[in-house]
Amino acid sequence: MKLTVIGCGYLGATHAACMAELGHDVIGMDADMDKVHALNSGKAPFFERDLDVLLAKHTATGRLKFTTSYAEAAAHGALHFIGVGTPQRAGEDAYDLTHLFSAVRQLAPRLKSPAVVAVKSTVPVGTAPRVVKILKEFAPAGDEVEVAWNPEFLRESFAIEDTLRPDRLVLGFESERSWAEAVLRQCFGKIIEAGTPTIVTDWATAELAKASANSFLATKISFINAMAEVCAAAGADVGQLADILGHDARIGHRGMRPGLGFGGGCLPKDIRGFMARAGELGADQALTFLREVDAINNRQRERMVDLAREQLGGNLMGKRITIWGAAFKPNTDDIRDSPALAVAHKLHELGVIVTVTDPKALDNARKTHPELDYTDDPIAAVQDADLLLHLTEWPQFTHIAPHRLAHRTATPKVIDGRGTLDADTWRKAGWTVRALNRP
Repeated sequence: MKLTVIGCGYLGATHAACMAELGHDVIGMDADMDKVHALNSGKAPFFERDLDVLLAKHTATGRLKFTTSYAEAAAHGALHFIGVGTPQRAGEDAYDLTHLFSAVRQLAPRLKSPAVVAVKSTVPVGTAPRVVKILKEFAPAGDEVEVAWNPEFLRESFAIEDTLRPDRLVLGFESERSWAEAVLRQCFGKIIEAGTPTIVTDWATAELAKASANSFLATKISFINAMAEVCAAAGADVGQLADILGHDARIGHRGMRPGLGFGGGCLPKDIRGFMARAGELGADQALTFLREVDAINNRQRERMVDLAREQLGGNLMGKRITIWGAAFKPNTDDIRDSPALAVAHKLHELGVIVTVTDPKALDNARKTHPELDYTDDPIAAVQDADLLLHLTEWPQFTHIAPHRLAHRTATPKVIDGRGTLDADTWRKAGWTVRALNRP
């Protein structure tokens, strides 16, 4: 098929490359000329594992190319995916749909023949009819342009796998007799033939899918961190408690590791946007628990600062603290709502000399937090440190032998905010070890 992807950020560039991998002829469209140039050269302007390999492979053959032209994109084919960003509105919890509606308005006048507009962006429920209204007003093809909803469920650092081998495929349409369904089934034919569960539903249900999934995941993470607070008060072991709970097939182990909590561009934004939309619909009481989910998550950052203060005898002013981690999770350079950087910034405000290291996210961190010190070398980073904080669970950090570090520090103390360091090995190497939310 010939298809386009409008918006080539993290979601759109990944989707475009994966659609080319499935054998389609793809044009990705983005207004950022520098981004388009980088993508056409086979390089993503962000880090996602194996994405550059796919970009280089398919831009070289001509199966995949990128443009800044809506006209070129509209003329390319009859299927147009929209994957633009929908951030939070400034000063509010609700989604900002400016980029989405702008993309639809600019695409619409160029749709002169039957086409499908498939939206992948995360939105508040009830957005699809607003997209249809714009298309009917501005698209010359009028009612022959159909709207589909195809939410994404990508995990950063696993985005290619999640696109090519998803655990489910959700397709939302206005009616059961939609031409758009046949088009999307053709597009995702290889994925469907591989046995991927495919749920065909209405617009509203498809719109709710992403925010609902992220809200559930956030709740699970905050639940085990809430249990960690109870365990700390009771003298219990939250790690063992999580293991006990995880053996229940209805609960499972995934997402049940206590620690610094979640961040990134999806979970925090989506639970807040979900609550905001529920309020607009008069169903806000149904989601009041998400406020506590958000509060528990943010509280973990405060607890890390308090634990650091405790380990340094109650005085943080002038102390040197090294932080392993800047990205919100490993295998990405994404620092949006990063728990590690939130802790780093708060410590800096309290008078700490903070040095941050990360395998991929330092360039992004420097732009948003120029007040911090940075180094590429996690071993050199601990030089003269009074305390080491392990806040992003990169495998590069967990593989460092602690006996190589202790003599470099002012005091060999470490707090594991992710629960992935081998505490016994570190203690044998001379370190005082504490773990967030652990005894």
